[in-house]
Amino acid sequence: MKEIVFKPIGVIHSEFKSPEGTPIQPSAASGAAGQVELFEEFKGGLKDLDGFSHIILLYYFHMVKGEALTGRPFMGDEDRGIFAIRGPSRPNAIGISTVRLLSVSDNILKVRDVDILEGTPLLDIKPYVPGFDNREKVRIGWLDRKIHRLKDTTDDGRFSL
Repeated sequence: MKEIVFKPIGVIHSEFKSPEGTPIQPSAASGAAGQVELFEEFKGGLKDLDGFSHIILLYYFHMVKGEALTGRPFMGDEDRGIFAIRGPSRPNAIGISTVRLLSVSDNILKVRDVDILEGTPLLDIKPYVPGFDNREKVRIGWLDRKIHRLKDTTDDGRFSL
């Protein structure tokens, strides 16, 4: 299969300047402010986005130090398969976060509940639609016994340079 190459469509700005102390999921980043700066050539794609309360950001984990097929998750005490955790040291270092959209002005999106580092390259934006994205009768595997730790767990820098 041929190589796939992505180019950033913008940059994510946040209060988090280094991985250490950054919330590990948007639901643990309640109220954390951020801004998405879309490059000028892509701002036409923002048409009609302002009618959504939440958006899904897909981005590149630009601070990871390498890839692995296993890793110790922030809320875990043993190594897990990389596809069973949301850690950044993945074969394709792609992150995903659902954030609250406050406003759209020209090429700037004001957002909240941001768990993303300052300067993170943005790959794509999708509208969050409960009818598409919510699921019933879900199982969360090994996290079932750990999810209660989410609000108190932050990045400790283990995946960064």
